[in-house]
Amino acid sequence: MARKIALSNQKGGVGKTTTVINVGVGIARQTGKRPLLVDLDPQGNLTNALAGSLEEDQQTVFEVLAGDIQTADGIMQLDEVDLLPADRALAGADTILMNKMARERILKKALAKVEGDYDYILIDCPATLGLLTVNAFVAADEVVIPVECEAFALNGLVDLLETIDEVREALHPGLTIGGVLATKFNKGLSLNKQVQEALQQQFKDNVFETLIRKNVKLAEAPSHCQPIYDYAPGSAGAEDYEALTTEILQRSA
Repeated sequence: MARKIALSNQKGGVGKTTTVINVGVGIARQTGKRPLLVDLDPQGNLTNALAGSLEEDQQTVFEVLAGDIQTADGIMQLDEVDLLPADRALAGADTILMNKMARERILKKALAKVEGDYDYILIDCPATLGLLTVNAFVAADEVVIPVECEAFALNGLVDLLETIDEVREALHPGLTIGGVLATKFNKGLSLNKQVQEALQQQFKDNVFETLIRKNVKLAEAPSHCQPIYDYAPGSAGAEDYEALTTEILQRSA
């Protein structure tokens, strides 16, 4: 049975996709097992960073959710990870899903058909709390929440936490918060330290010990279709994501 992790924050630019990429590749390198990465964001940043531009005939997660193809037929095999890609068509998924029975469970059913092939499945959620994100939460075992260390960072989590609670109550009682991740951390800024302390006060042991430090190489790597380990192997970003991957793996032990 695969361990399924959804990464979510309705605020964009917090490092969600960067985390999916580098934890996914980190898992592959530390365990020797290929994870499945699911791009559930209509912007397709995960897909672009891992696979570049898709071929015109490449099937995507949209066709899977619409029921047009089998899940396995949409999966791309890349160097170290498998990818269920997304393109702009996914922006219309909410309309398609609204007309389906058990619409919150469509992704869960789709992943159930392939999860026996994987030990880890990472889902990159859109920066909204709509039906796609609810599908991700119902399909997942846990939610990892990246939080940028900036002013009002915790205020932005209120709606997300309410959505997680609603999914627990109505659809998936076993859903947990797998961890809260502080990103773009600059130890020289007192505000960053205050946000980190506030996260620890609110979420306690659910906050990852690893901090993702602010690092320009992390922002550059996706445009080169490389994980940070290859693009800048000696960088703080590579060090931080290697440590985070280890911490995530240890939490499942």
